[in-house]
Amino acid sequence: MPDSVAQKFRADLDEVHRALVAVPTEVADLPWREGGWTRKEIVGHLLDSAANNRQRFVRAAIDGQYAGPMYAQNAWVDAHGYAYQTWATLLDWWEAEHEILMAVVDQIPEEKLEAMCVVGDDPPVTLRFLINDYVVHQRWHLKQITMGMPQL
Repeated sequence: MPDSVAQKFRADLDEVHRALVAVPTEVADLPWREGGWTRKEIVGHLLDSAANNRQRFVRAAIDGQYAGPMYAQNAWVDAHGYAYQTWATLLDWWEAEHEILMAVVDQIPEEKLEAMCVVGDDPPVTLRFLINDYVVHQRWHLKQITMGMPQL
């Protein structure tokens, strides 16, 4: 993979990580909005997203294409019991999972970036799009986690 793509992916995820570790433990059990996931559950969802996207990235890079299911996000969060973990544990897991994901992205050959990927019933996109969109997804949920908090 070109250094610029992998480096940007790493830099973006490092930025998300710095923001996550700056979130005070005291807000971890608070929902980001009425009836929404707690900050712990959002981080858990990000872990599930990392696990699912690792499969997508690896399979697309190996096979030159990917077609696979969406996943039941609420059920995954519930099944893992993220609400019962400590904030520190979830942040450690986030860091470990993303170190693995960054290593995967580092190894994707340039020619595989245009591999077509279909997730669930969504229209086809390239692997490059999935990688870039993954960071967009992380940032979207980071905004939910930090909503209503002092500027980090």
